Amino acid sequence: MKKTVFTVGAILLASAFTTVHAEDTLAKIAETKRFVVAYRESSVPFSYLNGPEKPIGYGVDIEKAIVESVKKKLNLPNLEVSWRPVTSQNRIPLLTNGTIDLECGSTTNNSARGKEVAFAVNYFYTGTRLLVKKDSGIKSFADLKGKRVASTTGTTNLAVTRRYNEEKKLDIDIFSAKDHSDGLLMVESGRASALALDDVVLYGLRTSAKNPADLEIVGDALQVEPYACMLRKDDPKFKALVDETIVGMMKSGEFEKLYRKWFIDPIPPRSQAVGLPMSKELRDTIATPTDKPAT
Repeated sequence: MKKTVFTVGAILLASAFTTVHAEDTLAKIAETKRFVVAYRESSVPFSYLNGPEKPIGYGVDIEKAIVESVKKKLNLPNLEVSWRPVTSQNRIPLLTNGTIDLECGSTTNNSARGKEVAFAVNYFYTGTRLLVKKDSGIKSFADLKGKRVASTTGTTNLAVTRRYNEEKKLDIDIFSAKDHSDGLLMVESGRASALALDDVVLYGLRTSAKNPADLEIVGDALQVEPYACMLRKDDPKFKALVDETIVGMMKSGEFEKLYRKWFIDPIPPRSQAVGLPMSKELRDTIATPTDKPAT
């Protein structure tokens, strides 16, 4: 009996130690002297490449601010910062298994994902709309009846579009693109009539298209969802630091400057502006920060 109790106790103790160690991001960084930050390769203007292995964007600038906060918190001015590319499909697994420590991109904060990961203060709001060719005749989701529509694997947009198709019985042929840039290419080449993604991502993709003037974003948003930085679940110390950094930027006015830099002013690589004014939802969040998820 004693042997059984000892064995169970040892297993529980080992499990508890593993869980705590895995969740304490700041302790992990302090021990390894390395902070692994994720970026997307084509989520314009949030996180994308402007040259080989040179991530830039709205989310990347926020990550850089968080990096400085971590350096100060841990007194590690020479902290090694590693940038790791992720996709819609692998971003959550790579975070939960410890490969990356933080992801600030075009990731929706919703209740379903909240079962696996945690989210910082919301820093953007968007909804699923459509990127189409101007001469396509498509002006709304109802116009997609019987057509081929692309969306990116691992996104909420894919699920939302499928649900809409089932509810409205439109017989849309929905298929997955491996990343946003692939979805754009499908529309440009005529392999898809539309690309269904968050409207801001579509605006960003249009700036990198071969002929931006040939494309337009149409349709009322199927839903409004918040974006937020993603971190490991049940890690209150790291979440507090990330939230404090972002809220501090909101209170100081730095956040609005950052928004203008990436959504109003011309951006690389073509010096074209996304041209998306700040939403009421985001202005409300700046006034009263929240990490409330979409349902």
